[in-house]
Amino acid sequence: MATKKQIILPIAVISIGIGSFLAISALKKPPEEKEAVDNTPLVAVKQVKLEPMTFKVNSYGVVNAKYETELVSQVNGEIVFLSDTFVRGGFVKKGDILARIDSSDYDADLIDAEAKLASARATLVQEKAFGKVAEEEWKRIKDGVPTELSLRKPQLAQELAKLNSSEAGLKRAKRNVERTIIKAPYDALIESRNIGLGSYVSMGTKLGKVLSTHKAEIRLPLADKEIQYLVNKGKDADVTLVADLGGSKQEWVGKIVRSEGVIDSRSRMTYLVAEVIDPYGLESDKSELRYGTYVTANIAGTDAGDVVVMPRHLVINGQIAILDSDKKLRYKDVNVIRQSGAEVVISDGLTQDMEVITSALDYPVEGMKLALPEDKLLQQDSEGEEPDTQLAMEEKE
Repeated sequence: MATKKQIILPIAVISIGIGSFLAISALKKPPEEKEAVDNTPLVAVKQVKLEPMTFKVNSYGVVNAKYETELVSQVNGEIVFLSDTFVRGGFVKKGDILARIDSSDYDADLIDAEAKLASARATLVQEKAFGKVAEEEWKRIKDGVPTELSLRKPQLAQELAKLNSSEAGLKRAKRNVERTIIKAPYDALIESRNIGLGSYVSMGTKLGKVLSTHKAEIRLPLADKEIQYLVNKGKDADVTLVADLGGSKQEWVGKIVRSEGVIDSRSRMTYLVAEVIDPYGLESDKSELRYGTYVTANIAGTDAGDVVVMPRHLVINGQIAILDSDKKLRYKDVNVIRQSGAEVVISDGLTQDMEVITSALDYPVEGMKLALPEDKLLQQDSEGEEPDTQLAMEEKE
């Protein structure tokens, strides 16, 4: 049998161990309770602002003259006169004399043609007199029948033909004399001059080139889908032309006057033609729009009504995400009437001051609870105020 010591000793050791464990446990701090974490997704929003809009279609082009004329010599001769304005970049008025070709030979031809005409007229008068004499003589002969030859009718027709030929020769001689004077066909800008004083030119020689200054034209390419935003396919639409000249942007106002009516086989574009009156400002005080200038064009289009412009990436499958009044995610069907670059124009589906979600969501589910950054800030401020209030109350007590 175990002795009393063998029984008490283990019990004492166990009691001491339990006591030590309880003492150590009493010294340990209880685990802190973790605060509940708010996992509500934060989103950024943009308020809808419906505003009236008139569509504009953008294009580009190069300014050219409405009329371009190559001056060509119609006679042969030496250049004996050149106008001081007949230089590259010079401005001339309609009818201004630009150059003269030596007309000595053509003046002589004119005198010769006038002499031939006078001779033909005299011969015709003489032949008419001969015909009347022959007719009177045949009246005295009662037994004979006169022929046309005996009445000198063929001779009269021949002299009449000679008269017509002489008149034609005179017109030709006068025209050749006139062609020795080179005149401006209209108010123009001299683009080039190919002759000099003393140069010999022949029929067909290019003398220079002039550009009309009354009207300028700009060919504006448009994609076929853009034409739907223009009234009457752009006919008579106002167009604003913009160019960077002298380090500053300048604008001119023109009008679409016609469509070229075909689609370009290479670019697959339709071309509208804009027209600007008095591009060089010769008849007004507006700034000059020089030929060859590259311009961008804004063509006035149809009235879109009240619409909203949004980034294109926010519209997915015809829907856009919004934040409703309960701070929940909702999807709205929208009607996109135009896409331009990174933006779209929406006509239906959104109302004034509606909040569109502009930030990305990892796992969006319609109806899920969302929060705005300012909501989080307000919540943090309210939580931060509670300990301060409680501490003040304890100090007062």
